[in-house]
Amino acid sequence: MEIVKNTKYTPIKSSGLEYYKVAPGVWGMKIVFVNIYIIAAGENSGNNWVLVDAGLKGSGEKIIRMAEDLFGEGTKPSAVIITHGHFDHVGALEELLEVWDVPVYAHYLELPYLKGISSYPPPDPMVGGGLMSLMSWTFPKKPKDLGTKVHRLAANSYDLPELPDWQFIHTPGHSPGQISLFRELDRTLISADAFVTTKQESAFSVMTQKHVLSGPPKYFTIDWIAAKESVEKLLDLRPHAAATGHGYPMYGDELLNSLTNLVENFEDEAVPKYGRYVKEPARANKNGVQYVPERVNNPELLATVAVIGAIIAFAVVWKLTSKKKVTDDFSMSDLFSKGFSS
Repeated sequence: MEIVKNTKYTPIKSSGLEYYKVAPGVWGMKIVFVNIYIIAAGENSGNNWVLVDAGLKGSGEKIIRMAEDLFGEGTKPSAVIITHGHFDHVGALEELLEVWDVPVYAHYLELPYLKGISSYPPPDPMVGGGLMSLMSWTFPKKPKDLGTKVHRLAANSYDLPELPDWQFIHTPGHSPGQISLFRELDRTLISADAFVTTKQESAFSVMTQKHVLSGPPKYFTIDWIAAKESVEKLLDLRPHAAATGHGYPMYGDELLNSLTNLVENFEDEAVPKYGRYVKEPARANKNGVQYVPERVNNPELLATVAVIGAIIAFAVVWKLTSKKKVTDDFSMSDLFSKGFSS
């Protein structure tokens, strides 16, 4: 297999959809602010393919349309592989499983959040960096309950069901059982949220998809030591193409240079100055979350929010006062003109 020659995001517009090719046999689609991926099972696999992640709730029909655009009407995957169970990566699972009777696979440390056993640790709006972080307290953290439809990935190997050319790598930190996917043949990596290619904490970056390699989304990352070790592990693979959970793919020298910089400067580039999980991680095992540290306030963020709140309050009061003044002025003018004319 040749190494992919892509150097930038090139959209494919078809059937009212927009998606993109990452590498041979690998396609991605951005759904609002998160990506899903479709992987052909191999060069001689016919129409066999696997779905990686399931995007946001309500996006099932869009994912099915993309699959049918690639493989024909009525197609279905041989499996669904979940990199981790956060709400934006599993939102459409129930919708899809109503149409496709296929197995779902995840790392065993993610199963509590896919079998209704445990909620995730709470997201941290104190990590700063933008509106997405500030709003993160509203993001769902309750588990899915897929029952017997979800299965654990192999415990004694790194093989992926239905994908003979790929292996999975356990990349915790952002979540306990997060995995990344790697194809050695052309060094194509699907990194999930171990690192991303936009600043996910910033609503502006999310809207514009500003292309910059960043650490895992801060507001949901619960173990920063593990997160750094995961990025180091992925750099050791020397990937040529990286498709991430958020942001468009990155390639070649830009990818390796950016990933090297992230590893060398992880504490400054990725780890927030303040946050619930900065000094002490949440702890989880095969039964789910066992311990969550106390919330840590970010005085810089609170001061900024207070200033913004004061400005908004002043603006509202000023506007209301101005309206009242205008009304009073018109009333006095009207009375004066009536009195003068009489």
